[in-house]
Amino acid sequence: MAHKHEEEEKVRLDKWLWAARFYKTRALAKAAIESGKVHCRGERCKPGKEPRVGEELQIRIGFDERTVVVQALSIVRRGAPEAQTLYSETAASIAKRENATAMRKAGALGMSTDGKPSKKQRRDLFKFRGSGNDD
Repeated sequence: MAHKHEEEEKVRLDKWLWAARFYKTRALAKAAIESGKVHCRGERCKPGKEPRVGEELQIRIGFDERTVVVQALSIVRRGAPEAQTLYSETAASIAKRENATAMRKAGALGMSTDGKPSKKQRRDLFKFRGSGNDD
């Protein structure tokens, strides 16, 4: 049984990201790491990397980029309140993320992206492209 205890101290990065609830499945966590969305100490890493307490990770999920410090290791996925104890987000990261969210909301208010463009938006597009109404 001592072998089981050693495994709990060593955690794969993809398993930790899943346990900390950054990704819904380990497969998604692994894919994110392999595609370069997770950096450890400013460098790309592999899914089998073992994070250590106190290490800083940069994690990009969608539009958001978070810088978190590993507080604890776990291979068990639990509820969100417990998962949040596994890491702490840096103050600079929180401020940067909130600012980016505000900028996206401000930019999104002017232009609707759902469905086809309105008649005015189509006219503006034709004017911008420099072509007449060729339809």
